Amino acid sequence: MRRLTLDNGLRVVLDPRPMAPAVGMAVHYAVGFRNEPEGRSGFAHLFEHLMFQGSQNTGPSEHFRHVQAAGGTSGASTHQDYTDFYQVCPTSALERMLFLEADRMASLRLTQRNLRTQLSVVKEEVRANVTNRAYGGFPWTVLPAVLYGTFPNAHNGYGHFGDLDGATLDDCAAFHAQHYAPGNAVLTVSGSFAPDRVTDMIQRHFGRIPARPVPSQPQLCEPPLTGERRDTHHDLHAALPAVALGYRMPDPVTQRADYLAHIVLSLLLTGGENARLTRRLVRERGVAASVRTGCGFFGPLQARNPDTFHLVAAHPPHTALDDVLGETDAELADLAATGPDEPELARASARSFTAAARGYDNLLVRTRHQGAFEVLHGRAELVDELPDLLRAVDAGQVARAAGGLAADARGVLALTPAVGALR
Repeated sequence: MRRLTLDNGLRVVLDPRPMAPAVGMAVHYAVGFRNEPEGRSGFAHLFEHLMFQGSQNTGPSEHFRHVQAAGGTSGASTHQDYTDFYQVCPTSALERMLFLEADRMASLRLTQRNLRTQLSVVKEEVRANVTNRAYGGFPWTVLPAVLYGTFPNAHNGYGHFGDLDGATLDDCAAFHAQHYAPGNAVLTVSGSFAPDRVTDMIQRHFGRIPARPVPSQPQLCEPPLTGERRDTHHDLHAALPAVALGYRMPDPVTQRADYLAHIVLSLLLTGGENARLTRRLVRERGVAASVRTGCGFFGPLQARNPDTFHLVAAHPPHTALDDVLGETDAELADLAATGPDEPELARASARSFTAAARGYDNLLVRTRHQGAFEVLHGRAELVDELPDLLRAVDAGQVARAAGGLAADARGVLALTPAVGALR
């Protein structure tokens, strides 16, 4: 793996893999919805759309057509702390992809028509994925407001329609100038390519972009919770009640081993029918119809500190919320006291190792995660290190992770369905 930094501040990670059948490329900007100021919620996601609406040498939506014509695929996503734009294509098309990404970094075309169109697209996406869908956006759009207290951590990443409707072209131009600067981005190339030749291409296309000031990252740290926080979320389309629990996780940079223990813990709790919480809540006690856990709303290590360990359980209408919480707390207390037994830990460790190793054999996943790890944690090499780091998690670390999921340090969000859905 090679690194270089251009004079304009753009960081580059090159990962030549001679046996790969193609090449992946991604640009990660260090701007997500936790970078949005109050009154501008939803801007990061809006810009994910606007970045495909043309630049100096490319018309609206032509980016996709160029990539597809070259035999590739393209996409983008918005996360808490970054937005990424990615392609996988034949190596022969890589320079075209580099040109397209550099062109919109340097000269995004912002027009009133494009803004109006994409505002409508974003609103329709929210309606389809959240407001008109059972359990839509649950829990990632609503649980943060219970677990956290500051605007960056707590607000809904899709944004409020009122904030979006108030967006002007000047607002958009300022947001692009501030956050979509070369010095606020990481370019990652992984796959079959000649590093020296690709370095020349990158210098040619990205090196001409002027440097701009790089914004400071928002202050995200909050005081520890001193008690449980509860709230209620109403869902007109849900068939069953549900509950989401959120816990703050250890810092993924300064407490990485403790963070990774939560990934193994999640598999021990809900990674299969015989996992501890699945067996207890669903099969033995019958207090839940389903239960799942996870690290990070968008996956492990995909956010800066603070990140969230979450549990989501759908339960029968006659089951009291406190019954679900009581059984969950009892299982966590047991695991914290005794730790997992050796065969149990071995199964979870093997599953975590295999999932990570197999996932990074996928060129698109590897490229995107390298860029994310570099932007967030300064270590793209985690894609190669993570499988062994997960396999090294021991029983004591898992026990401590379970003990940290305490009732007095969590957010509890109860989802209540429409009355008619219970009949």
